[in-house]
Amino acid sequence: MLLLFAAALWGFGNVAQKTVLEHLDALNAVGLRCLIGGLIVLPFVLTERRLPTGSGYLPSLARVGALFATSVMLQQLCYLGATVTNASFLISTATVMTPLAAWLLIGERPTMNLTVAAVLTVVGALLLSGGISGLNSGDLTAIISAACYAIWAVELGRHMQVHGRPLTAAAAQFLGGAAIALLFGTVEGNLSPAAVSAAGLELVVLGVFSTAIAFGIQIAALRFTSASHAAVIVSAESVFGALGGAMLLGERFSASGAVGGAIILAAILSVAMSNPTASAAAPFRADSIQAPDRAPVFAAEPSARAGDRTATN
Repeated sequence: MLLLFAAALWGFGNVAQKTVLEHLDALNAVGLRCLIGGLIVLPFVLTERRLPTGSGYLPSLARVGALFATSVMLQQLCYLGATVTNASFLISTATVMTPLAAWLLIGERPTMNLTVAAVLTVVGALLLSGGISGLNSGDLTAIISAACYAIWAVELGRHMQVHGRPLTAAAAQFLGGAAIALLFGTVEGNLSPAAVSAAGLELVVLGVFSTAIAFGIQIAALRFTSASHAAVIVSAESVFGALGGAMLLGERFSASGAVGGAIILAAILSVAMSNPTASAAAPFRADSIQAPDRAPVFAAEPSARAGDRTATN
């Protein structure tokens, strides 16, 4: 349910992600969005200062942060050339890329149910978007962004299972992404007080809801479920994005779009019901820390990785 809520925040935030470019360049929009999200989460980092981390914590955190910054910047840049429809569909291909990345990077073999559900979500997203018309540089950027998101999700899941500290991970990602994006934006962008003021509403929506809350939820949830399961559930973003377009921009649902949305929701329901996590969560424990280079630990199902610890999504 938390991941579905995050998907709703991303979906409805897609409108702001497009309209913010009317006032700011892509890199400064990403930088300010991440800065807002990071400042919101930062005060809560102190609550985790006494939690154990394990060896390899800082390199793992840096790796996750770099992947996040790359993914979110590429996603914003793709809107310069891609339509919202094309971008929404192409980025949703991360749903099928994530199980593949999990298999290649950490040896987590996807189940047949998960594979079918992932493929169905992409088919549903294609129907929901009404198809795509050709591919341009923006569309290719969206595909690369989806691949980066897939790798980021796997690395983030590995980091959370080994090291914990979800609020620290969130703050590091957001503030690191802000620093990188604003650094490049200063050289190439059009940042000014007037531009920031004009984009104020979009920045609040993106920084508070689509970044601090939505990504924060996903980061916390990956302690208790695999990146592949999470990828299918958050694919509901495309459904909520279509609803947002209809409600806020007057876009109309087609019959094929309604079928596509139904397919996505059915796939999500299938994965959610088959996810082998149980009903109660226990805090992160020092004795659950494993060495980061032990891939088989991550390939196991969440209940096996955490011993007697069980969790709810």
